[in-house]
Formats: sequence, structure tokens, C-alpha cells
Amino acid sequence: MTEKVNKRDIAEKIQALRDELRDHNYRYYVLDEPVISDYDFDMKLKALQDLEKQHPEFYDPASPTQRVGGAITKNFETVVHDYPMYSLDNSYSVEELREWEKRIQRVLGDVPVTFTCELKYDGASISLTYQDGALLRAVTRGDGTQGDDVTTNVRTIRSIPLRLQGDYPNRFDIRGEIVLPLEGFARMNRERVENGEDPYMNPRNTASGSLKLQDSSIVAERPLDCLLYGMAGRDLGADSHFEILGLARKLGFKVPDTAKLCKNIDEVVAYLEYWDSHRLELPYETDGVVVKVNSLQQQEELGYTAKSPRWAMAYKFKSEQAATRLERITYQVGRTGAITPVANLEPVLLAGTTVKRASLHNADQIAKLDVREGDTVYVEKGGEIIPKITGVDFSKRPENSAPTTYISACPECGTELVRNPGEAQHFCPNDTGCPPQITGRIQHFISRKAMDIEGLGSETVELLFKEGLIGDYADLYTLTTDDLLPLERMAEKSAANLVEGVAASRKVPFERVLFALGIRYVGETVAKKLARAYKNIDALMAASADELQQVDEIGQRIAGSVVEFFSDPVNRERVEKLKGHGLQFSLSEEQLRGQTDLFRGKTFVVSGVFESIGRNELKKRIEDNGGKVTSSVSARTNFLVAGANMGPSKREKADKNGVPIISETQFLEMLGD
Repeated sequence: MTEKVNKRDIAEKIQALRDELRDHNYRYYVLDEPVISDYDFDMKLKALQDLEKQHPEFYDPASPTQRVGGAITKNFETVVHDYPMYSLDNSYSVEELREWEKRIQRVLGDVPVTFTCELKYDGASISLTYQDGALLRAVTRGDGTQGDDVTTNVRTIRSIPLRLQGDYPNRFDIRGEIVLPLEGFARMNRERVENGEDPYMNPRNTASGSLKLQDSSIVAERPLDCLLYGMAGRDLGADSHFEILGLARKLGFKVPDTAKLCKNIDEVVAYLEYWDSHRLELPYETDGVVVKVNSLQQQEELGYTAKSPRWAMAYKFKSEQAATRLERITYQVGRTGAITPVANLEPVLLAGTTVKRASLHNADQIAKLDVREGDTVYVEKGGEIIPKITGVDFSKRPENSAPTTYISACPECGTELVRNPGEAQHFCPNDTGCPPQITGRIQHFISRKAMDIEGLGSETVELLFKEGLIGDYADLYTLTTDDLLPLERMAEKSAANLVEGVAASRKVPFERVLFALGIRYVGETVAKKLARAYKNIDALMAASADELQQVDEIGQRIAGSVVEFFSDPVNRERVEKLKGHGLQFSLSEEQLRGQTDLFRGKTFVVSGVFESIGRNELKKRIEDNGGKVTSSVSARTNFLVAGANMGPSKREKADKNGVPIISETQFLEMLGD
């Protein structure tokens, strides 16, 4: 009896924490009105994580703890939409919009027509299906009739409720846009540039690409947001689109408060004019306004064409563009040796800021635009870290103009450039003697997600290299305060902090040291997988390309890059120097505990709810013992580990492919537990 009471108390405590965290999450990410500090939220979340770990029988896929990601999706399953996702007809002028309104009136007759206006956010379209108040699946727009199931990644987005509040319909779809706020996008690009990586091109493509990342833990780190604009389903309990938006808000969805109910087309035009001049004040990119007939009954009467609803129209804003003179094309060298051409412009005001430089991307883009020094060019500013050249005013081209000849030698070290088949960029192959590559590698090495050396920044790295105190990142570990004090603006305290920061980095774990080495294509996630698979740097350096490709998510390109890196005597010498300085080049005893090769070469699919072990822990046990976990059953699957409530489709695929289905108990017996 006491045990039942204790179980009930624990269940109530877990549920209370979940409800409280959901409310705080809603206040923070949807209402933007937090009532507790981030620290207090994290403490409550940790308390819930501990309770759920101790009592896996109370697992709930909609728990706030399930947003951190970690699941890997190799292949995104194609899913047919319950309700089609139509595209919208576009309008580029008020005259076209008024013509559309006249067509509507001809169909409906002489009756009042009101409109709902919503800003058209520039992101990736998504359809979320909810069943019994919980998120069932998330599917991309695809071709409008079917899209890719990206549920695992979408669950990590904090503004999307995993469980609804209030009085919700039994089952429905809600449509929206996955966006990347401009502030978050800028922060991501600052980190990439600091790490020596190329910046992302724009928020829209980055948001869309995030949905198809295989590792959901990476998606969880990105500041994605979801703005909802419509619902599809039966018995929604609303007569108008504006009521639908209100219902969605009550259920806990983030619906922008910029939507407006307009009584006639003149009020619609006033809305367009207002946002055309105020859209730059928004935290997201928007490229227009969607105008919808408000009455759902009138929408039904108007119906659809083959591709679009007759009751909606997208009005597109003109792009922010300016014309200015391209004074000079220069070339930058990144830490990987990639060459990036940059247009240096006569300063021009664009979207509220003075623009002096714009991206030209690569040689193909220069040739495509036929852009030349002295040209008057059109510059657009979207979400990119710097604006881009979109065209040339050929009527103003100087008579003595000559086509742009892309450089053949590195602008920093003079080495002849190379361009690999299938790649858009040129590269400088002189990775050991080209100054920007050397300093770029060191700047990547010290970055936050790599060695995270406090007291050392990019400018200091440039200064140390210029003064001859360091020639590569291994030299950081020989620096003393006496070396640093003669440097400009280097006080005794700063010098001591730098030396202490370098010393403290010796404790950074192996997977981050591996990432810090700067091997091309080896990001954080790949570094973790390689560290887990090979346990130490010597085993990794001895691995062949074929052996490396046996590791989950390691393809030919990554494997070739790793082999090439460790084939270089200079890189091997650096590793030996770093070993001598005491850096971590093997997994710790704690990390190695429980790791075996028991499942090497075996592929598992894990599905359902488990009693004595959590799903993530079960997956970890497979990987710790050399196995591979995938999300979908195929002929290459060795075992399907089935828990309670496993979907019938996985069982059918397993039976079809002759894949053994094992229980949680059988899996633990295989481990010897």
C-alpha cells in the first residue's frame, strides 16, 4: 500500500513539474513574458529530468525534457498530408489586389466581404498534426500533397507545444512557418566566423536546412521559432479565419499579433502600406502580406484552382535594393584555404545601414552576373551577414571596362590556387605557410565549442602570430607571462589570465580536442562520433578510409579528409606536440566504462516505450557497445528493439525484411544484464 502511495506521489510531482515547465515555456517563447529566471527554469527542468530518469515508467513523449534532441534521422519518411498544402497566387501591385477583390465579389455576389491580413514570414512551411492534444507529427510542405516527416527535429523548437492547453479538437493540422529570428541568425554566423567557418547565406535557407539535419541535438541548439497561420480539420469550432487564429492562441500556439481583420479592400491597402515601411522593425524576415477572405463559408464557396485557393492572395513587397559603384574586387582567405571574392563598394544607405562591402560568393557567380570593377551594381540586403550583388546596370558600364579575371594565385602567400571537381570555391593549398589559414586555424582551436580558452581572442592571436610568438596552435602551450608582457595593451593581469586559460584547456575532453584540430568536414557531431568509435587519437590516425566509413554518418568525403589530415607529417607532428603538452587524446575512464565491441557491425532500430530503461539510455548502450542506431527499418537492420505502443508500420517492415524483433528484456540479456 505504501509503495502505491509513493508511486502516486511521484507521479503527481512529475506531472506538476511538467505542467509548471510547460506554462513557463509558453510564457517565455510564445508570450515573451517570463516570470522566473533562466536559472530557476533550468533547475526545475533538471529536477524533472532526474525524476524521469529514476522512474522511466512515467515516460511521456510530450514532457518538456524531450526537447533537447539527440535522436538521429538517416532517412526522412515521406508522408501524405491529411489536407493539401496549397501554394498562393502572388500579387505585386495594389491594382492586382483590387482586381482579385473584384473577381471574388463576382463569385459571391453583392454581399459584404471582410479580409484577414497576416505578414508573410520568410521561412520553411510546416504542417503539425495534433491527436488528442499531443503533437503527433510534423511534415514539410513538400509538393503540397506529401512532404518529409521531420517530427524529431521539430520537437526541439521551444515555441511549438508538445501538449496543448484548453479545449482542443480531437485531431487537426495546424500550418505555419519555421523561421530563424534575425538576432539568432546573426549570433550563429558570428560564432561560425569566429570558428573559421563560412557564414550561412540567409535565415530562410538555414531554417529550412535545419529541419533536414540528421542529428536533432544540433537542431535543438539553433534558435528556431514557429509562427502559425492556419488550421485544417473537422469541427474546429470557428466560423472565420480570424477566429481560427484566436483559437490557435488559446491552445498555446505562437500566432503573431500583427494579424488584422480588415472590413474592406481599402483597409487591406492601408495595412500593406504600413508594413511596407515598418517591416524592418520586425525580429524576423518578411517578404509580403497574405490576404485571406475571412469567412470560412465564403472560402468554401470560392474554392480552389488546381494549385491555389481562390480566397487568398500573397502581396509581395519589393526587395530592399540600392545601386552603387563597385570600386574594387578583393579576395579573402579562410582557415580552410577557401577563397571568397568581396565587392568593395562606394558607400550606400540600404535598409537603414551604410553598406561598403557585398558578397560575390565565387568565380561562377562573378561570371554569371558579368560583374566588373567600375560597374554600377544592384545591392540587396536580406538576412545575410553582408549584402549581396544581384545584378549590373549595363547602361552605365564604362567604355574601357574589361571582364573580371578571377585570381589564380593566393592574395596572401602567392601560391597557385586549386579548384576541386564539383566544388564552387577556389582554395589555397598552402595550409602550412599561408598566414590567414594559420591564424584562422588557431582562432578555431581556441573557440568556445573547441578548446574554449579564456583570455584569448582573435585579435590577440593575430598579434601573437605577427610578433612571432606562435606559429601554430601547439605553440600556445609554451607561452609565458614574460613572453606576453612586452606586447601592446597586455597588462600583467591579462597575461596571467591568458596563460591560465591555456593551462585550463588541457582538461578539455577528447572529442572537443579532435574538433579543435580543424580537420575539414569534422564538426562537433562528427568529432564526437569518431571519438566514441576509436577511443583514442592513435587508433583514429591508423584508420583507413574504408574503416572510417563504417562509423555512423561518416561518408567518403569525411573519411578522405580525415585520412588526408593525418597523412600530413606536419599535422602528425602537431598532434605529438599537443600530446606532450598534456592534452586529452583519449576518452576518459568514465567515458570508456561499459564500452565494448559486442555490437560492432550491428544496426538497431529502437521503437516504443520501455519500462526499466529510457529510450535514449537504450540507444546509448547500443552505441557504447559498438552498434549503430537508425530510425527506420530496412533489409540492413539487424534488430528491432520493440517497446510498448510501437507503431504497426515498423513491425510490418521488420516482418517483411526478416528483421528479428526483440523485447527490452531480450536486449538486456544480450548485454549480460
